[in-house]
Amino acid sequence: MNVEKISAFSYKNEGGNPAGVLFTNKMLSEQEMLKIAKDVNYSETAFLVKQNNSFRIRYFSPETEIAFCGHATIASGHSIGDKFGLGTYELILNDRSIQIEVGEKNSESYISINSMKTHSKDINENYFNTIIDEFSFNKDDLNKKYPPKISFSGNNHLIVFLKDKEKLQEMKYDFIKVKALMEKENIVTINILWEENKNLYHSRNAFAYGGVIEDPATGSAAIALGEYLRNTGIKKSGNIVILQGFDMNKPSQLFVNFTNAPHSSIKVSGTARVIRE
Repeated sequence: MNVEKISAFSYKNEGGNPAGVLFTNKMLSEQEMLKIAKDVNYSETAFLVKQNNSFRIRYFSPETEIAFCGHATIASGHSIGDKFGLGTYELILNDRSIQIEVGEKNSESYISINSMKTHSKDINENYFNTIIDEFSFNKDDLNKKYPPKISFSGNNHLIVFLKDKEKLQEMKYDFIKVKALMEKENIVTINILWEENKNLYHSRNAFAYGGVIEDPATGSAAIALGEYLRNTGIKKSGNIVILQGFDMNKPSQLFVNFTNAPHSSIKVSGTARVIRE
């Protein structure tokens, strides 16, 4: 089987988050998809079957199925555009559908995801403190302007803001303990952020839930950040840019746009490139 390898949310045609993309005539079994995802050994591999003008899509990490994955969707959009042309396409997930827009920008493939409805909720303080205790930073390092919350964008993401960029750059955590805590509350990633200004954020994304220490670009978490900013009223609408993966030497750039309508769809966009091996 020809698994394409495409890096999503690349930065100046470098870096990005690699994903596997595989088109088949019919959806493979979960066991087959999990084995392929393990063999590819990226944080996510997307499996697609064309259904009329839409595509059924499923996402697997090396350890489990993920309900929605932003960077693997961007990678899939790149491949769809290459095979079927630029335009707007429907992707059918396990329990809902989303739209992607496949275009070009500055001679690069440029794909946008229009998310499902989003929402946020507070996190139990004792549970949150238990998680923070397993990281290299502590509660005194948190930016009090940004209260921790769980934001949903197809997956649950814990949003955590630090006061200092240095603490973000030094981020480490106990993988086994944090993985168990994430599984307990079905939190797929922990999105740890530093605000450079109201429109530019730096992110590191712990992905122990999926068996990966850190993700270099996370579209689902980027959507969740937009939801979080809108929900808290810190930024009710507009555009933000997220820089991620720089501390992993996989520089990535994500563009997010959202309106002030509560729970409404949020757009995340970025470029993608084929990985040449």
